[in-house]
Amino acid sequence: MMKSEMKKRFTFLMAQAAVGMALLAGAVMTCAQAPKPIQGTITVIGSNTLSVKSDAGAITQIKVPSTAAILRIAPGAKDLSAAAKIQFSDLALGDRVLVTPDPKSTDATAQALRLIAMKQSDLALKQQKDREDWQLRGVGGPVKSVDAASGVIVLTSGSGATAKIITVHTTKATVLKRYAPASVRYDEAKPAPIDAIHAGDQLRARGTKNADGTELAAEETISGSFRNIAGTIVSLDAAGGTLVVKDLATKKPVTIKTSAETQMLRLEDRMAQMLAIRLKGGAAGAGGNGAAGGPRGAGTGGGARSGGMGGGGFDPQMMLSRAPAIHLSDLKKGDAVMLVATDGTTEVSAITLLAGVEPLLEAPTASQNLLSNWSLNSGSGAAESASQ
Repeated sequence: MMKSEMKKRFTFLMAQAAVGMALLAGAVMTCAQAPKPIQGTITVIGSNTLSVKSDAGAITQIKVPSTAAILRIAPGAKDLSAAAKIQFSDLALGDRVLVTPDPKSTDATAQALRLIAMKQSDLALKQQKDREDWQLRGVGGPVKSVDAASGVIVLTSGSGATAKIITVHTTKATVLKRYAPASVRYDEAKPAPIDAIHAGDQLRARGTKNADGTELAAEETISGSFRNIAGTIVSLDAAGGTLVVKDLATKKPVTIKTSAETQMLRLEDRMAQMLAIRLKGGAAGAGGNGAAGGPRGAGTGGGARSGGMGGGGFDPQMMLSRAPAIHLSDLKKGDAVMLVATDGTTEVSAITLLAGVEPLLEAPTASQNLLSNWSLNSGSGAAESASQ
């Protein structure tokens, strides 16, 4: 009798387990089949359709039915508490959108369940304010040391007569971000603890400076590991946006990817020779190894723009800022280049590329430090687009 009861109970428990497993499997299948959100910029608007271009360049067609919830938020909003309901007709080309596709739709074209939009004009205004804030309250450069226990990060900033040591103080309230692998986009950066930052990394911070700019109480930082490369072009694919460079340091080829965000410049012969003479003479006091990253376009963080060519006011950063821009198609096999890129061994993404550098390669260490500091603090781009 007891054995019979135990057998019945065992059968019942097994049946319960089977039902539970089936429900769990169904839930997993449902999650696995849920379509991913679509994020990007509106490039085409139809009667009830949109074309959305992602940051990676992929274009997705989206149907927006009348039942879809369409909301507008301000750049920098952390949630939807202040979101305003708008109509499809309120959307405009250039607006940033985050679309949640309807998981129940069987249409081959994605159908929006909810669409959250940011006006292009609002975003541009926010980016401009961020740029100005990074310029006014930002510092940056290669990391010399990190004391995670006290929250103190020591940087070098600038070069030559403008070089200085900056102590960055962080607290539990400081927003700490780190670039994603193979990315120099601020909006792809992820939260990371202070012990993820290491000597040789590049870091930008903004907050409250002391009177001489040697200390900063940080509200936000962003850091990353980057690489300096100097060498000659082995091959070039202008259409594909890539080139292969033989690294003078490792004697090995490195594939370099470029994008619309890559800054490419060419030094004029006279400028390159003058820089080389200064650097070989030790006037440039390089600011440490490491490469550039951080909120480019956000100012020098240490007043590295003052001065000129003469005497103690020699400012190589200003000289670089005057170099003309070029395109990948302007380069050819055998050209010497220096660049700052994402960290990697055989394949990297270029942040800044400088051509016309043959004289500078005679002083490679000082030259690379020069490019690192300048690339970190100049150019088009990146971190101020944080609120996209």
